[in-house]
Amino acid sequence: MEQILVFCRPGFETEAGREMTDSASERGIFGYFEPLKDQGLVRFYPAAPETADDVMARLPLEELVFVRDWIVVLGQFRLPETDRVGAVIEGIRGLGRGFPGCARLEVRLPENNADGDLGNFARKWVSPLSRGLRGAGLLKADQNAPAPARLEVFLPDFKSAVVGFSLADNRARYVGGIPRLRLPASAPSRSALKLEEAWKVFLPPEQELDYLGGGKKAADLGAAPGGWTWQLVRQGMMVTAVDNGPMNPELMASGQVEHVEADGYGWRPRRGIDWMVCDIVDQPRKTAKLAVTWLGDGLCRYTVFNLKLPMKKRYDEWLICRDILVDGLKEAGIGFRLKARHLYHDREEITCFIERTG
Repeated sequence: MEQILVFCRPGFETEAGREMTDSASERGIFGYFEPLKDQGLVRFYPAAPETADDVMARLPLEELVFVRDWIVVLGQFRLPETDRVGAVIEGIRGLGRGFPGCARLEVRLPENNADGDLGNFARKWVSPLSRGLRGAGLLKADQNAPAPARLEVFLPDFKSAVVGFSLADNRARYVGGIPRLRLPASAPSRSALKLEEAWKVFLPPEQELDYLGGGKKAADLGAAPGGWTWQLVRQGMMVTAVDNGPMNPELMASGQVEHVEADGYGWRPRRGIDWMVCDIVDQPRKTAKLAVTWLGDGLCRYTVFNLKLPMKKRYDEWLICRDILVDGLKEAGIGFRLKARHLYHDREEITCFIERTG
């Protein structure tokens, strides 16, 4: 049966599945989903005559929020205790289904995998499996050759493998949608990783300097103790940190930060600045309206903010906030680019990026 294996944060399988069915149906593709509870996995089955390839061709991953990454499933094979490479090769040969040419292989594990032995095996298995697949003509001889797809092997355990492919122009920039970031000891809080991840996910890598460089001005609403302010300072920005709480002393010693003791929702700059960022824990609709005000009034050009979603209606609340953002910005008569994603370093929140384009 045609299917797509969807990767999301464990515990958000229903949100990712609903988003898949809604987004696909908007494009005339119908189907249903099967959540794998607390595994960060969803199986999406398009209704005939549509295929998984049709979904991939018509539904851009970058427009989804709770779906981090996905692969078209070719088949699931049992793995014997010996000659696992041969089992995969024979399984692919017996598919009776073609797939795009692949030059590289990725072996994936569940995000919440706690089996260290499985992790060690996966890392060591990549090389012999790649050699075997190339020898069988299932991977291009030159792993650096241009290819429309990448062969994917997902290992839920030692006994089985899900084999599929991901398209080069419609998959996550980082495998599983998870950039591997390290928190420097100088960072005031772990929240610093969320803003760094947001930039890596939302900004075109070849244009990062245009968005972040050049001594820009920024405001961090709800800044204390300064995790996001620290990231802005690292980019050379002059930052107004707005919070009634105390800021990290070492960060204040940088000379790039002005601390304003005020409510982040009520403070406004005297003139427009480049960036507004906000990680305040409050009602998500309130934060969405705040972003509309800042952009609509020309107070910033770019913004990154978090929406803290309620436990029982996370997907529904996002749809309401999305309408607030889109309708509010259209009413303000400005051009904009909106992106949102449930980032790896997010928990019960999602992160939004909006660029004012006109």
